Amino acid sequence: MLQNLHVKNLALIDEVEVEFGPGLNILTGETGAGKSIILGSVNLALGGRYSRDILREGASYGLVELTFAPENEKLLQKLEGLDIVPEDGIIVLSRRLMDGRSASRINGETVTMAKLKEAAGILIDIHGQHEHQSLLYKKNQLQILDAYAGEPLRKTADKVRDAYKAYKKCLEEWEQSRLDESERAKETSFLEFEIQEIEEADLTLGEDEQLESDYRRMNNARNIVENAAEAYEYTGGMSGGSASEQISRAIRCMSDAARYDEKAEELYEQLSELDGLLNDFNRELSGYQDSLQFSEEEYYETEERLNLVNHLKTKYGNSIEQVLEYCEEKRDRLQVLEDYDSYLGSLREELAKNEKKLKKAAKELTSIRKEQGKLLEKQIGKAMQELNFVDVKFQIQFEELADYTANGRDDVEFMISMNPGEPVKPLAGVASGGELSRMMLAIKAVMADRDEIETLIFDEIDVGISGRTAQKVSEKMAVIGDSHQVICITHLAQIAAMADAHYVIEKTVEKGKTRTGIRLLEDEETTEELARILGGAKITDTVRENAREMKKLAGKHKQREMD
Repeated sequence: MLQNLHVKNLALIDEVEVEFGPGLNILTGETGAGKSIILGSVNLALGGRYSRDILREGASYGLVELTFAPENEKLLQKLEGLDIVPEDGIIVLSRRLMDGRSASRINGETVTMAKLKEAAGILIDIHGQHEHQSLLYKKNQLQILDAYAGEPLRKTADKVRDAYKAYKKCLEEWEQSRLDESERAKETSFLEFEIQEIEEADLTLGEDEQLESDYRRMNNARNIVENAAEAYEYTGGMSGGSASEQISRAIRCMSDAARYDEKAEELYEQLSELDGLLNDFNRELSGYQDSLQFSEEEYYETEERLNLVNHLKTKYGNSIEQVLEYCEEKRDRLQVLEDYDSYLGSLREELAKNEKKLKKAAKELTSIRKEQGKLLEKQIGKAMQELNFVDVKFQIQFEELADYTANGRDDVEFMISMNPGEPVKPLAGVASGGELSRMMLAIKAVMADRDEIETLIFDEIDVGISGRTAQKVSEKMAVIGDSHQVICITHLAQIAAMADAHYVIEKTVEKGKTRTGIRLLEDEETTEELARILGGAKITDTVRENAREMKKLAGKHKQREMD
């Protein structure tokens, strides 16, 4: 769950820190107190869009930190898949906001925005004021059904994706390979030319590197020969001043001294080793000088061969290995063209085989979806009735798409009838904004038992509702709070009364500066806040008594649910 929120230098917030608890956490406050800033801060920490004007006036940076204590085993496995491991049971997501840029971290380690968002999607689910509009899109309705169906469907969906990928690849190859006789003849002729050009070159691996080395050596031969000859003169030449001659003289001197002293004998042995090394060097240098002897014809042949190799590399690959691989690919293609009818026949068989496999997997996926869809229909219908949709009728309609997709062949749409005797119609054309909001709450309640996400945030789920409907919504929020941590921003006393922990967001002015803060209310303070929501500008004793009664009834309802 979300344990802690820390915000610094954002909008009207100087610095606030709040500890959240399990169950239903309610946030209330006067209009304009900064409730949207609190939720906006959470969104920023989770990778939301950021603009420079959100920083507090005069601040050089802003900071948002969310501290989570995840417990769900499947959730922890998902995080481990992202190489995110809790430290002492804690995961901290933080985002530092600067002028025109931001830096994101998970447990102190800098991460990409993509990774931050992926981790956030595992840890927390935010239902914003306008998220219910996503229900109007059929692709989202299919995603809800698939999420409800869970692991059995995911395995089959993976089979469908793999089968579709193989089918699509085979289909593309089939469509690209249907050449007429003239096109085939042109391609065959061109392939034969390329293959012949490479084969005639008779390339060998590593040849280009050796040719380049030989060519450089030949190109600089005169300079190399002169310097090598001079070096040989100094080390082993016939003149008395060569190193070899000087060392020989030194050895003769030391050989006599070595007979009388151990240290002299040690130096004599070192000098003898040096003489041996120098003789070896002189022999190698002499051989190297011999290797520098070449004819103009050898130089010309090396240059021509190097030009040919580089020409082929320019046309067919960056290395001889790539050129040879290219040649092999073209041989395979030429073989296909030479036995084209057989190739088309095998490709046709492969296409039919892949289509059959895809059809079977897609049919299995449809079967699971329809089976789970019936269960989801009943549960969403029941949840909607509990949210004061009295005569609602909810269905999940299946149609077959014209073509296969990576997600199967199902076109799923949520259908609804709000009144008795009316036929079900597409959700997009029937439900109002308030009704969509309650529908989303019903779906969240149904999905709560199957969802690994531990923390749910609702921003003004109460828009457009009141009275009995508001009471029903509050009861449903309490139900979700039994299995999840719920953080809810609300204007309704019925929902606030259900709180396991109640926080107030308030605006203060100190030394001419406006600040937004948040604090946990004590027992009597929650009654006063409920009275404020109920009574508006003037809070009377009667309003306070109503607030106490509302809170008492909420407590009894939660106790009955627990029993």
